[in-house]
Amino acid sequence: MKPAIEVENISKKFRIHSNQDPYLSLRDSVQNLFRKTSKEDFYALKDVSFNVQQGESLGIIGKNGAGKSTLLKIISKITPPTSGTITYRGRVASLLEVGTGFHSELTGRENVYMNGSILGMKRSEINKNFDGIVDFAGVEKFIDTPLKHYSSGMQLRLAFAVAAFLENEILIIDEVLAVGDSEFQKKCIGKMDEVSKSGRTLLFVSHNMSALQTLCTRGLLLQNSTVQYQGDVQNAIELYNENFVSGSTVFDLEPVNRSRGARFALLKQLSLDSSVYYPDSPVRIGLKLRKNSDVELNTIHLAVLIYDSLGNIVYHLATMFSDQANIPFSEEMEYTFKIPKIGLNAGVYRVTCWLQGNGFEQDYVDTNICFEVGEGNIHGINSSKVLGIVQKEFEFSFT
Repeated sequence: MKPAIEVENISKKFRIHSNQDPYLSLRDSVQNLFRKTSKEDFYALKDVSFNVQQGESLGIIGKNGAGKSTLLKIISKITPPTSGTITYRGRVASLLEVGTGFHSELTGRENVYMNGSILGMKRSEINKNFDGIVDFAGVEKFIDTPLKHYSSGMQLRLAFAVAAFLENEILIIDEVLAVGDSEFQKKCIGKMDEVSKSGRTLLFVSHNMSALQTLCTRGLLLQNSTVQYQGDVQNAIELYNENFVSGSTVFDLEPVNRSRGARFALLKQLSLDSSVYYPDSPVRIGLKLRKNSDVELNTIHLAVLIYDSLGNIVYHLATMFSDQANIPFSEEMEYTFKIPKIGLNAGVYRVTCWLQGNGFEQDYVDTNICFEVGEGNIHGINSSKVLGIVQKEFEFSFT
């Protein structure tokens, strides 16, 4: 049987223009025709080749900027490749941006028919699946209410529900399982699992490793715009996690302007004693925080969260759980969390920081700092099953 999708040597090149203002008048544009501006070619994808068999579920993973979304847009015929060819065997439907094609002045019912038509569904298909779509989205009471009166979560649920009932042979999905609350996310994963087991071909991009393990049989790892690995999905996830573990345990983060909180206090440095630990190893996590000169900040709440490779929170260290509920803060201070025994299963873990202070909302910083726990004797928790462990046995200090 021939593959449902054959991707052969796909490349996508963008030309970056520097020394040019983003908004130009007509006069500026004409003048620029006679100016020399530096140009640089950037490849979002380079010589990417793979096949997807009929009825197969392929999970595409990689760090931000690896080219995942660009690849799906090319396969979905939204943007053409610079070079290479793609062969399709079956109708293709893509769900890349939930809610595209909805109109706020139309009712939920009218939007279901309009959005279904945009996604390629026939009116008879929409009629057949209408009750199922409404029930899946949980908006029965509001289906004849204009969409502008829906909450953002209701709109997203309705949009995903329409796409979930597509009957095309090939379905392409990009990070849509993040919509709605946790209960609806479980419904989304269940629906996609149903799609993957129905014999239809599924291409799925996500940073949720647990969902990838559940839905996909094969994995494709993109790195630096090229295919680094394709094969068993578990091997792809493990290779992806190995790339997360850096040889350096100290990272400096440049100040970033965010809309909420981070302009008040910035994470400057986070350090670990090592990049590899064992279940009975003590762990020290050091943070160095600094303050912007224009912010008055005297005390903060501080927390460190540790995630496993599936994105589950397995440790929650917070000053509010210690004797130091409100810790002092000046221009620049260092803080240290010490865990007597890490007590985690073998695997790769990621550390993030959370803080809150007087006069601003919480600031959540993903550091991409990772460490590994090696094989060893462990009794108790399974890190892939337990969420949100509040660790109370730790020491906290500051200078």
